[in-house]
Amino acid sequence: MDSSNAPFLPEYFEFLRFQSISTDPAYAPQVNACADWLVSKFQRMGLSAQVCPTGGHPVVIARNEPKPGRRTVLIYGHYDVQPVDPVEEWTTPPFEPRLENGVVFARGATDNKGQILAHILGVEKTLREKGELPVNLIFLVEGEEESGSQNLAAFLEAHRQELKCDLIAISDTGMISPELPALTYGLRGIFSMEIRLKGAESDLHSGIYGGVAPNPATVLARLLAALHDDAFRVAVPGFYDAVMPLQDWERSGWAQLPVNDDFFKMAIRAHALMGEAGYSALERAWARPTAEVNGIGGGYQGQGDKTVIPREAFAKLSFRLVPDQKPEAVERLVRAFFEKICPPEVQMEITIGHGGDPLLCDPHSCYALAARRALAKAWGTEPALIREGGSIPILHTLRGVLGAEILLLGLALPDCAAHAPNENFPLANFEAGMRLNQLLLEELAKA
Repeated sequence: MDSSNAPFLPEYFEFLRFQSISTDPAYAPQVNACADWLVSKFQRMGLSAQVCPTGGHPVVIARNEPKPGRRTVLIYGHYDVQPVDPVEEWTTPPFEPRLENGVVFARGATDNKGQILAHILGVEKTLREKGELPVNLIFLVEGEEESGSQNLAAFLEAHRQELKCDLIAISDTGMISPELPALTYGLRGIFSMEIRLKGAESDLHSGIYGGVAPNPATVLARLLAALHDDAFRVAVPGFYDAVMPLQDWERSGWAQLPVNDDFFKMAIRAHALMGEAGYSALERAWARPTAEVNGIGGGYQGQGDKTVIPREAFAKLSFRLVPDQKPEAVERLVRAFFEKICPPEVQMEITIGHGGDPLLCDPHSCYALAARRALAKAWGTEPALIREGGSIPILHTLRGVLGAEILLLGLALPDCAAHAPNENFPLANFEAGMRLNQLLLEELAKA
């Protein structure tokens, strides 16, 4: 089939044109319009659907007519997208979708509009061909995932009974390659913070006061350097105490995947890799905790010289966590570490950011086995069993409130540029996602 004539392309492009950036209040009308578009789409398919207000951007709920004795499957996704900056690095405008060599380029093409729409159109195809679905189905598509899902927890609590389900299927993760699908059974958690050091009340002349005044930038550099030892292990005492070791079947299975150091070098366009000694790059990325400096500021940043001792300096940090680490426990350890080594000549302020627990699911459960069968049929090959380094904190809330197992069935490729300029999604993956949805519901009905 000529990809430019794919029957789903007009709706896909229409969906992508909504500038549904949830983090910027200026785009609220576009977010709301996108939610309305989804409701209209679901209703045309024959599902009941509604826009549900929250304290922020709305949630869209759609469902078929439930029948007793059938399994209930909830498909979760989001219709909001990341900001597009730096916009000058986009080849074409981010909200004007373009098709090039079978690949769609636009903000949200993969994350998450392409993936959730593939599920929606898979359901539509089943309804058109068979007249009904093999399961009781609920779609929950939110509008705040890219801004932290701040209102979803309260929404889930308030609607716990009507959203009750047996399992939750999500396509918001990745694949190994176009030919190798994956069932993701683990995600890293996260804890973020900002550390700010203050010295004098104003910037000082570095000649007059150099060697006398405390320099927050110098102290900050020493604190950050102390975060890791020479083997790039995190040097915070107790940091690794709760870390669950990798199992033998994981290490042996991952070693067979076509993901080696060269893969990572190409993916990040770097000449060399760095990280904790004793683990492969894949193991470090998927199953080892990290401490990363996300940004540093302070002092003069302009062109040329300005010889000052800055009055303050700051750094933004994030810590990726693995089972069984807890954000609250890591926060206490890191805070105590910095408080111990920070000299009294500067004042230190620590501000805690967002956090979320790591996620670990059983890839051998009956539902996971059903999902693996569906993936194998959709791609014609057995799926890889993987973890991923990213974090989706709301998944713990979904699992905890609804009491359901989670299946992560990603359709994104390593070079999809999610959150970056020129985000993209191959139409082949979109079509495979539609097939996967149909096969998944069939397999789950029989599981």
